[in-house]
Amino acid sequence: MNLFAEAIAWIFSGNTGLMDPIGVAIAQQLIYTAVSVLVAAAIAIPIGWYIGHTGKGREFAIGVSGAARAIPSFGLLILLTLLLGVLHKPEAAVITFVILAIPSLLAGAYTGFEAIDPRVVDAGRSMGMTEWQILWRIEVPLGLALLVGGIRAATLQVVATVTIAAYIGLGGLGQYIISGLQLRRIEVVIGGAILVAALALILDGIFALLQHAAVPRGIRAAGAAGAVTSRKSPRRRAEAAVIGADVTP
Repeated sequence: MNLFAEAIAWIFSGNTGLMDPIGVAIAQQLIYTAVSVLVAAAIAIPIGWYIGHTGKGREFAIGVSGAARAIPSFGLLILLTLLLGVLHKPEAAVITFVILAIPSLLAGAYTGFEAIDPRVVDAGRSMGMTEWQILWRIEVPLGLALLVGGIRAATLQVVATVTIAAYIGLGGLGQYIISGLQLRRIEVVIGGAILVAALALILDGIFALLQHAAVPRGIRAAGAAGAVTSRKSPRRRAEAAVIGADVTP
């Protein structure tokens, strides 16, 4: 208990010695996380949407995601640092974290589409919608909540793993854990761990709110009117869902 109190006191003292100030370390942690997740999203989301819309390549995506999850992040970071050279350590770190983030983003993108009732898509086609209209006016809005869930999972994985970037001198909150172990200052180690956990919890709360807000208002309204729509035919319910999907969240 004393060590925990000492760790809290160290955090609020702001006395980090030769290490970066806590505000700078948090900024570094967030920058690497944001860049990595954005790059991974640019790669994974279009592929996931294609898989979810066409139904093609699902087994390949599952295989790639499983392989990417099996790669040890620390080992990959060291390997890429050796291959790219010490002058390209930030690039090695970003590539490592991008590979870590892709599986969750890919799964969130295509499972969001797969979770949509096929009758909703069929109703859209029967109403004369083109494939692009079905994609952007039905599938993307209805699948957005699960996609945000995938972004949420990827962000939490990356923000926790960015701590290993300190092993190659890139800063972040991991520097307190590594330096604390070297200096045998356990309160600094615990303080660094608390900061990482607190940052992850804050990001998780923000994405939880975004995931809730990503549900289209039309779907919420449809849920509130479930007693009425339950009396309609399946085709009528599907058409009602199409109309609800056209409402932006």
